[in-house]
Amino acid sequence: MCIRDRLTSVLDARLESQTAKLARSLADANSKLTQQTLHDNLTKLANRGFLEDRLKQMLADATREKSRFAIMFIDLDDFKTINDSLGHHTGDLLLIEVAARIRNSLREQDTVARLGGDEFVVLIDIIDPEDAAPVANKLVNIINQPFQINGYDFCISSSIGVAIFPEDGVTDHDLLVNADAAMYHAKHAGRASYRFFEAAMNTNAHNQLQFIQDLRNALKRGEFYLDYQAKFHAISGEIAGAEALLRWRHPTRGVIEPDDFIPIAEKTGLIVTIGEWVLNEACRQMRAWHDVGYSNWKIAVNVSAIQFRQDSLVELVEATLARHHLPPNCLILEVTESTAMYNVETSLLVLKSLSQLGVEISIDDFGSGYSSLLYLKRMPASELKIDRGFIRELTDGTNDAAIVAAIIALGHALNLRIVAEGIETVMQQNFLTSLGCDTLQGYLMGKPVSPQQFINEVHAMSASKIACH
Repeated sequence: MCIRDRLTSVLDARLESQTAKLARSLADANSKLTQQTLHDNLTKLANRGFLEDRLKQMLADATREKSRFAIMFIDLDDFKTINDSLGHHTGDLLLIEVAARIRNSLREQDTVARLGGDEFVVLIDIIDPEDAAPVANKLVNIINQPFQINGYDFCISSSIGVAIFPEDGVTDHDLLVNADAAMYHAKHAGRASYRFFEAAMNTNAHNQLQFIQDLRNALKRGEFYLDYQAKFHAISGEIAGAEALLRWRHPTRGVIEPDDFIPIAEKTGLIVTIGEWVLNEACRQMRAWHDVGYSNWKIAVNVSAIQFRQDSLVELVEATLARHHLPPNCLILEVTESTAMYNVETSLLVLKSLSQLGVEISIDDFGSGYSSLLYLKRMPASELKIDRGFIRELTDGTNDAAIVAAIIALGHALNLRIVAEGIETVMQQNFLTSLGCDTLQGYLMGKPVSPQQFINEVHAMSASKIACH
């Protein structure tokens, strides 16, 4: 073979090798692109696009073969709380672990997809509708087992809704919507459970969506307002200030109780913007009272667990006080015991930052949670607010009386002011005063009223005292 032929042969071999490498590279790139297109980047499960294609395929197969399949809509309970308190990185690690558990709990031929956030969908072939129950129950139980992430143990539950083809829908849209409705029914029924779709759920789901939409619009329409309940010095009977209490006057339903809309506001995240409005409105009213001579009063504002975990809370409080030219020590932020004790070290940092502004901190519903003395001692709190459950059955010699006496003694040992709420009888008032309770609040002394009525009652009390002298 001549030199030219050998050279040509070598060049051809190199070209063939490079072509093969290029082909493999293109194949790898195409495989990765397909993977990215059809799978969720975080969990590596199927994504929404893959799910939609698979669901259409299963619909066609089941329609042709007159068979059944189940679609399960899975939503993690209170996942937002983990993201808000521990950060999105920890939340992502938890989602990866949840996805792995779901995938490993099912057959290889079953489809598992992540729709986004903390929502997952499972597709399984079944013979009878009842066949879906043990699978759903297995998923509830497996997710309910503790997770360990970065050295921390996490407990999280899930709510699962189940829809069956063809009984609960014959289109991909109807099946997804109905499984979603069943999931919400499971969540409202107590969470950590599953529910099969029922026709009545659509009506409930529609009503729920309308209620949420009304709640979103309530701020824009000026439907929220604050009532104020007076707080009294136990010994002197003088007004110490007031607690701001949120109310909602719905255009067709009338006044809606906080217990009926606050939980929904928390679940949807609307409580953050609502909480900002409450803080601003309470401070605005406090400014007005200060301007007419009541500068010794303090205004108490409740902070929800979700609002407490917002990174911007401290800046929000500081800006609101500055906007209304209020001294920080006139504002009391009420944080429930369970909120303060959730992720304790982070909570302590937030509480210390608020305290450094000069704002007072009240540990609300004290006695209902699980505080340790060690953490309570470290908390920069100004007062403890005894859970009203202990006040309700308060009589001398009862367990509740002993607990209340212990809380008051503990609070005073830690230089904390003690507030008792829910006082409805003279006996309760006298007993708490005799135990050394500092501040009293309840229907006996004053119900929540409008700002104008609040001032009118203050003036009436002053006039009564003058008349008595």
